[in-house]
Amino acid sequence: MLSCQDPNQTKQVNNPLSLVDGKPVVMGDPFILHASDGKFYAYGTTEGNMDGFNVYVSNDLTNWELKGQCYKADPNGWTTDCFWAPEVYERGGKFYMLFSSNWKENPTNEGEIFRIGVAVSDSPTGPFKEMSDKPIFDPGYPIIDANLYFADDGRVYLYYSRCCYKHAVESELASKLNAEGKYEEIEESWIYGVEIKPDFSGAIGEPVQLLCPPYELGGVQEWESRSAMAGEANRRWNEGSFIFKHGDTYYIMYSANFYGGPYYAVGYATGKSPLGPFTKADNNPVLERNNDKGGEVYCTGHNMVLTMPDGTLYTVYHGRTAKTDAITNKGRVMFIDRMEILPDGELVVHGPTTKPQTIAVR
Repeated sequence: MLSCQDPNQTKQVNNPLSLVDGKPVVMGDPFILHASDGKFYAYGTTEGNMDGFNVYVSNDLTNWELKGQCYKADPNGWTTDCFWAPEVYERGGKFYMLFSSNWKENPTNEGEIFRIGVAVSDSPTGPFKEMSDKPIFDPGYPIIDANLYFADDGRVYLYYSRCCYKHAVESELASKLNAEGKYEEIEESWIYGVEIKPDFSGAIGEPVQLLCPPYELGGVQEWESRSAMAGEANRRWNEGSFIFKHGDTYYIMYSANFYGGPYYAVGYATGKSPLGPFTKADNNPVLERNNDKGGEVYCTGHNMVLTMPDGTLYTVYHGRTAKTDAITNKGRVMFIDRMEILPDGELVVHGPTTKPQTIAVR
């Protein structure tokens, strides 16, 4: 095990994560791959919705270099626009990118027709090329935020969010806001899981609903209703899921509230199998704004979990501060903070932070 006191193996990392010139790495929905070459590769949603994704590279998590566009939409492929939330996995010497985009197949002219596709490359910096001229599968409703889990038995599971679009759901909150004349209805996004073929060519079986916002008002998960209560949107979200296993327990982390607003935050749920059932934790949210408590950070969400060589867990997520808003025109920027699983199984995130932290990177 690496020693956190070894200066040759540790680095001082500052939030938000920055380019070599000190400017923050601007992206939403960040995902960091610690590749077999020892380098870190960061992918995310490009502010402005370019026709694909950029990649950033770092040797030590401290200074990041923009390496350019690693995936560009294929004009003969299945996509149209809105390229969101890429995740990249190294498998068998190749690199597979899962991403969300609007689908060309839109006979009823829907406003949102997001699906999930996969592209492959021989290098983590690309170029990534689509493996098919169609998305992985079509559940019959718009979906985003792909995340994969590779089980020990060889099975592969895909996790995604059903979009809020045309998905009005009855709840105590919806009834309250309707009675107050604020919103006629509340749309919701829900998180699903489904087994897929190991070659990413399709789904096996039917998707299983895993998480959704609570029916009841108040309670432990009241934080998931803050955007709707504040009038940001007539929507509630469970999205941006990331699953991992610790011991014999599966942890699925997720975000709720409007992705660009102050209330965006992260919670988690636990279960005993990759497809649940999952129970939301009583200590949610585990990552949320602190600018209302003397800190600087808000809009904390769409996280992933990065396991360092010494076994320490970190969560990578996007956030905003007043300082970065002034630099980036209110763009989302990349953060990283320590997280841990306590002996009783409780998940804790030590953030958001803006002070230097020491991370063992080798």
